[in-house]
Amino acid sequence: MRRRCFATLAFLPVLAIAQEPRPITPRGPLEPAELNHIKVFKTVSPSVVHITTLGLERDIFSMNVSEVPRGTGSGFIWDANGHIVTNFHVIQGASAARVTLADQSTLDAELVGVFEDRDLAVLRIKAPREKLPPIPVGSSRELQVGQQVYAIGNPFGLDQTLTTGIVSALNREIESVNRRTIRGVIQTDAAINPGNSGGPLLDSAGRLIGVNTSIFSPSGASAGIGFAIPVDEVNRIVPRLIKDGRYIRPSLGVSGGGTNLNQALRLPKGVALVRVAPGGAADRAGLIPFARDRLGRLVQGDVIVAVNGEAVATLDDMLTLLERRQIGEKVSLSVWRAGRTRMATAVLGSSTD
Repeated sequence: MRRRCFATLAFLPVLAIAQEPRPITPRGPLEPAELNHIKVFKTVSPSVVHITTLGLERDIFSMNVSEVPRGTGSGFIWDANGHIVTNFHVIQGASAARVTLADQSTLDAELVGVFEDRDLAVLRIKAPREKLPPIPVGSSRELQVGQQVYAIGNPFGLDQTLTTGIVSALNREIESVNRRTIRGVIQTDAAINPGNSGGPLLDSAGRLIGVNTSIFSPSGASAGIGFAIPVDEVNRIVPRLIKDGRYIRPSLGVSGGGTNLNQALRLPKGVALVRVAPGGAADRAGLIPFARDRLGRLVQGDVIVAVNGEAVATLDDMLTLLERRQIGEKVSLSVWRAGRTRMATAVLGSSTD
C-alpha cells in the first residue's frame, strides 16, 4: 500500500473561495465601571510624569566624564509652578534628572528638597503653566478597605500605564531608605512594578490618596501587594520641602538610647535620654539624661513615656508624634525617673537648633 504524503498533497491545486470580512457584533454601551476607568485616566494622566535619572560615568579610554541614564521612575505635578513630587529613592544618588510630561516633552529638573524619613522628594521644572495641570488632592483619613483605587505610572519604562485594584489594607508599616518607620501606609493589589515608584495612587474620583512606593514580591515584579505613602503625610511634608528645601522637624533637643538600654537598666518602655542639648526644649523643661558620676556610678535620668498622652515605646515613635506638631508649639510630656512619673511641658524647638 502506497503512503500518501502530505508534502505531495500540498502541491495539489486549491480552489480559492473569496471571503468577506465577518460582520461586527454591536458592543452596546460601556459599563459604568469602565467609563469611570476611562474618565480617571483621561483626567489625571496629564498630571503624571516620567522621571529619568542620570549618573556620571568616566570613559575608560578618553577619561572624559559624561551623564548616562541611571534609572527611571514616576512622579506627578503638584502645582502650576512646576513642582514635581516623587519618591526619594527614585532620585537617590543621581547627578541629575529629567522629567517627561504627558505630551512627551522632556525638561531638565532641579532638586528642591527631600525628606528621607518618608521617602519623598520634590523636583522643579520650568514649563508653561498650561502644561502643568496639578493633580487633584484627596484625603487618606477616610479610606476604607475594599474601595476602588487606580495607579498611573511608568512600570519598566512604559509610560502612562493605568492599573486598577482595591485598598487591600490600611495602617501598614514599611521601612524608609534610612530605616525610619513609615506608618499609616496604604496596601493595594493594583499592579505596581519597578518604575511605578513615585507615581500616584488615586481613588475612584481621581483624587490623589497616596504615593506608590514599594512592593512585596519574591520575584521583583507585582505580586498583588503594593504600598503607598498616605496623601495626608504627603500634603503635610511637601509644602515644607517647597518652602525650606528640607523638612525641619519640631524637636525636643534630645538623643535617646535604644531598647537594649531600657532592658539592661530595667526601665519602662519609652525614650531613655542619653543626651539633652543645652538650651533646648527638653533642657528648658528640666529633663536630664542618664550619666555617670566621677566614680562611674549611674546617675538616674529621664525616660519620656508619652507625648500629649500618646505612649511612645521608641525614639522613632516619639519623632513620628513630634512631626505632627509645629515649631513653637507646647507639648505635654509624661516623664519617668527613678520609679516616679511626672508631667512636664516643653515648647518645641527646631531640629536645626
